[in-house]
Amino acid sequence: MLQILLVDDEKDALEALEWKLNNYIDNVEITTCNSPIEAIKIINEQKPDVVFLDIQMPEMDGFTMIEKVENRDFNLIFTTAHDEFALKAIKVSAIDYLLKPVDKDELLASMDKIKKSKKGDLLENKLQLLLNNLNDNNHDKINISADGKVYLLDKDDVIMLKSDKSYTTIFLTSEQQILVSKTLKEVEKKFQFSEFFRVHNSYLINLNHIKEYLKGLGGELIMTNGLTASISRNRKAELFKKLYLDK
Repeated sequence: MLQILLVDDEKDALEALEWKLNNYIDNVEITTCNSPIEAIKIINEQKPDVVFLDIQMPEMDGFTMIEKVENRDFNLIFTTAHDEFALKAIKVSAIDYLLKPVDKDELLASMDKIKKSKKGDLLENKLQLLLNNLNDNNHDKINISADGKVYLLDKDDVIMLKSDKSYTTIFLTSEQQILVSKTLKEVEKKFQFSEFFRVHNSYLINLNHIKEYLKGLGGELIMTNGLTASISRNRKAELFKKLYLDK
């Protein structure tokens, strides 16, 4: 009996896929979930054989969710209605995916591959390849998963990042703000460029977008969008070196 978990925030999509699996695939036991946060608990506790995971979800996108899962001993199939960049990354990693609405023949083919493979066969390696592909910093584009999308950001368009506990807000020159459900420490890994500097536990800034420096105990920076970023005393000296400022 195959234990299958379906994760999708869209009720209609969940019900449609559940119906097809029950009617076209033998010996399956299906659990559905519309919350990626709840899905993480289910995967870690119940250890399903197969997980169908939607990429675009408002609470947390599929890529972010899979990064947070501890137990990865399962077969993974991504489901998505669109997102060309994400599909390219998934293809390279050799992880299976289905376009929504899910086609019967494609579903049967995916399940047939799963039955012929070992449970979670090399999934860890495939996931690492996928995440490396999404987080590739060899180009000026920065890939950020948020709001059920994958944003491709030009580094020059990023003014600063601000931490708020387990969330990070990215401020862009377009005045757009992107809320990422990760800590600043996690998101910072994608900003390994010389232009970015962690001036404070709560702030990662683009040095090219500093407008003014306000003196003080640690001091503050006024950025080109008018927002301020505090400077930690222990990072002040290194910041001054980067900006060629006198102490």
